[in-house]
Amino acid sequence: MSEDVFKKIVSHCKEYGFVFQSSEIYDGLSAVYDYGQMGVELKNNIKKYWWDSMVLLHENVVGIDSAIFMHPTIWKASGHVDAFNDPLIDNKDSKKRYRADVLIEEYMAKIDDKINKEVEKAAKRFGDSFDEAMFRQTNPRILENQAKRDEVHTRFAKALNENNLEELRQIIIDCEIVDPISGTRNWTDVRQFNLMFATEMGSTADGAMKVYLRPETAQGIFVNFLNVQKTGRMKIPFGIAQIGKAFRNEIVARQFIFRMREFEQMEMQFFVRPGEELEWFAKWKETRMKWHKALGYGDHKYRFHDHDKLAHYANAATDIEFEMPFGFKEVEGIHSRTDFDLSSHEQYSGKKLQYFDPELNKSYTPYVIETSIGVDRMFLSTMSAAYCEEELEGGESRVVLKLPAALAPIKLAVLPLIKKDGLPEKAQEIIDNLKFDFKCQYDEKDSIGKRYRRQDAIGTPYCVTVDHQSLEDNTVTIRYRDTMEQERVAIDKLADIIADKVSMKNLLKTI
Repeated sequence: MSEDVFKKIVSHCKEYGFVFQSSEIYDGLSAVYDYGQMGVELKNNIKKYWWDSMVLLHENVVGIDSAIFMHPTIWKASGHVDAFNDPLIDNKDSKKRYRADVLIEEYMAKIDDKINKEVEKAAKRFGDSFDEAMFRQTNPRILENQAKRDEVHTRFAKALNENNLEELRQIIIDCEIVDPISGTRNWTDVRQFNLMFATEMGSTADGAMKVYLRPETAQGIFVNFLNVQKTGRMKIPFGIAQIGKAFRNEIVARQFIFRMREFEQMEMQFFVRPGEELEWFAKWKETRMKWHKALGYGDHKYRFHDHDKLAHYANAATDIEFEMPFGFKEVEGIHSRTDFDLSSHEQYSGKKLQYFDPELNKSYTPYVIETSIGVDRMFLSTMSAAYCEEELEGGESRVVLKLPAALAPIKLAVLPLIKKDGLPEKAQEIIDNLKFDFKCQYDEKDSIGKRYRRQDAIGTPYCVTVDHQSLEDNTVTIRYRDTMEQERVAIDKLADIIADKVSMKNLLKTI
């Protein structure tokens, strides 16, 4: 998929009421977006799919909803005040600012693309007799590119882990990485920039306290660990899930809703015995990948990407990456956070945050496995996977969103063939019966063909057409979005047909 397709997805989101630029009538606010009438339904369905997969399917996972404002010492304890930084570099000619680590990662991704293209060319040339592993180990061009990539990767990982900003700049210089806008290599030094938004709480200047908009939802879970454990009589291992807004002052915010300043996270912190964390880390990696793949976008669209630099709190970390229109990008992070957070909050607050394990007959600070997914990134990956342009017979074409039926904003559109003869009333009667179970839409404007196209564009899995025969025998024509096939069915069978396909329950059963 190309940047061209990505632009089409962005404009499709605007045209059909999925995503709008925030404050658009005032020329917008950079990297902040509003979800429209279709977008909010899709977003809510994504959240429900995640929430139910966590708290319905796991008896030992419960939810909370913590406040956005928190005591400022929490962010000191979590390391965000001192360590929540991005390494930024400016191009002196374009005056544009970039993340130094992303520039280097993109450079390495280009080398990977070169290698993969060589492999694809050879595969076509040699056909069935092609031995990919042998080709990768022996082809001189591939070996040369791989050696170049490995050298950059080694330097990059070392510089990140040592927080060596001069070396990050040197890698950019040595790799001859150019600014995509000016085309020059006229770079400034790399500087660290803290991403938290600060504000003041309190009514007077003297009495005001500096507080932060939370940059993640996880800390609200950690500081409530004992509250939930004791009131819920939870036994380790157990998890606490939360969906909520987070805020980061991203200097390099781009790629539509992929990187925003105000975004939503779905996080689950799973508390385990020390020593068992890596076993649970592996289990949650597998569980979360199954959740993504169950949506049917294609297994090849996902991969794990282990971190080069572990965060100060982690002893293992991986990302689930999805193939966006602009390459494989992180959608979800899975981290083994050790006991860093609880120990740190215990130290800063002076309150004991330990768990008494009746089986071991001792108290300890639990270790934590975190799964953290961006709702907005999940939304973007869903739109990217679903967007489809199809050529039809007779030279026609259509744009269709092949959304998983359980996530689709509208499950059923009911369309009277004409606006008279009692057909609109019959259509409304169908909606009145089904609206308690499914989000339905009534549409009588334009030809039936144009109405089908409109529903295709918003991803509605079913269209039901009410015609004169419907009044005689209580049957309707049901049209299926993906195949465009139509069949005659009894009105009283509609609920069962639709429920089978759009049911969140059936989707959850496939995980």
